[in-house]
Parts: sequence; C-alpha cells; structure tokens
Amino acid sequence: MKANPRRQAEIYTVTDAPLPLSQDIGHRQRRYLLSMSIRTVCFVGAVAAAMLGAPLWAVGLLVVGALFLPYISVIFANGGREPQPTARFSGPGQGYQKGISGQRPEIGS
Repeated sequence: MKANPRRQAEIYTVTDAPLPLSQDIGHRQRRYLLSMSIRTVCFVGAVAAAMLGAPLWAVGLLVVGALFLPYISVIFANGGREPQPTARFSGPGQGYQKGISGQRPEIGS
C-alpha cells in the first residue's frame, strides 16, 4: 500500500469541536419552550378576546398564531445542530506578520 506524498496530515484543533450534544439539545429545548409559551398565550388571548368582544381581526390573528406556531416550533427544534465557526490557522509564510514596533531599551543606561 503506497501513501500519497501530496496528501498532508490533517490538523485538528479544539476550536473545531462542535458544542456538546447536551448543550445543543438544551438550546433547542429552550427555544421550543419559548415558542410554545407564545402559542399558549395566543390561544388563551384568543379565547379571552372573543369573550370580551374584541374585534374579529384581533381574535383571528391570535387564532392563526396559536395554530401555526406548533408547526414552526417543531421545524426549528428538529432543524439539527447549528454549524459552528471554526478557527483557521495559516501556515508559515502565509499572511502578514506585523513587526515589533518601538525602540528597545538600552542596557546599562
């Protein structure tokens, strides 16, 4: 078996690692809980607005929010893991390095 001499070894850094699965699930659960809380407020608000004689457009808007937010919440909650930005390091000779500025202190003065 021959090794490919043009292939360079891959370098992995700690910053390439994605968030732990527990943190990702926790983030999605909080987002889903917030969305479903808004949906509950829309539903209770629609019932209260209808009983108090609010305009029909206001009741309809709250009902539409209560009906469509579960679908939207599930889509966002099941969207998968969020891509994380990774750090990119340049090799030697790539990029610009700024020189040291200022004067060096004199020894013995």
